[in-house]
Amino acid sequence: MGTPVTALPREFFARGVLEVARDLLGRVVRHETPEGAVAVRLTEVEAYAGEADPGSHAFRGRTPRTEVMFGPAGHAYVYFSYGMHWCVNLVTGREGTASAVLLRAGEVVEGLELARERRRAARRDADLARGPARLTQALAIAREQGGADVCAGGPLSVLAGEPVPDAAVSWGPRVGVAGAGAPTPWRTWTTGDPTVSAYRAAVPRRPRRS
Repeated sequence: MGTPVTALPREFFARGVLEVARDLLGRVVRHETPEGAVAVRLTEVEAYAGEADPGSHAFRGRTPRTEVMFGPAGHAYVYFSYGMHWCVNLVTGREGTASAVLLRAGEVVEGLELARERRRAARRDADLARGPARLTQALAIAREQGGADVCAGGPLSVLAGEPVPDAAVSWGPRVGVAGAGAPTPWRTWTTGDPTVSAYRAAVPRRPRRS
């Protein structure tokens, strides 16, 4: 499969977060670096609805960390998870709403050898970007890409790809989300795709002893 060259316009992202999440399946995230380019066809994403969503980093409002989530749409929100790895989201909706879509998994469709070099622990190509941390590793996305405009023709972009038909789309609960946001079925994926990550429910935190 060759990498598509048409970038998605800002209008694509300036819609409701669930609508954008569903339509991101089959699209291609591409990152050009000095070592070369890697592109990943998205097969799994999760929606987060900002201040209306207990599972979102922006649930308690605007902070320096979450500022980019409040818009405009079409920018990358990158954060460090559990002090171990980076995750990347794409900001959606109208400015001020703080909604974003977490990119969870995909298939490497360009720069396979470079992705293998970055992900030496992967036992098979389907595992190269199978999970949000692996995806950012394969694409070499980290703190420096935080706030990047994916609609501006820069090194990090989202290309049109081939949309996934409704018959091949599944929905379910988000991975690792506890509390009030836990049952929300806002994770969506391409049904049966081998690059989709394994589902893991959140482990409730034990109350501290007094």
